[in-house]
Parts: sequence; structure tokens; C-alpha cells
Amino acid sequence: MSNILPFKKPKASVRHKGNTLCRNGHHKWSIDKAQVFDVKQGKLLNRYRCTRCGATRNRAE
Repeated sequence: MSNILPFKKPKASVRHKGNTLCRNGHHKWSIDKAQVFDVKQGKLLNRYRCTRCGATRNRAE
């Protein structure tokens, strides 16, 4: 009688989880709830944070 070996399931490929998008400048911006408004030079600024990589930017509103 021959030995029968079970096949192993292939491992799922490791994805970058959106990191490639952020490196190419395609961030997913959302308003940072911890610091909603920032006053600088007499202008009202909103702070945005990328949900994928954590980068921040300020925008005048």
C-alpha cells in the first residue's frame, strides 16, 4: 500500500494593507477627533490624519 500525503493549503500572501497606496500619495484622510480645531495666524485650521499610515496635515477652513 502506498503512503498518501495530504496537500497543505497555500499561505495567504502578505498584503501591505494600504501602505503602498500611501507611499504613492493616495492617503485616506479623516478629521482627527483628538484635536479638531487649531488656531494659527488668525485662521481656523482642521487637522487631518491618514487612517492607514497615520500621517497628518492641516487645512484652512
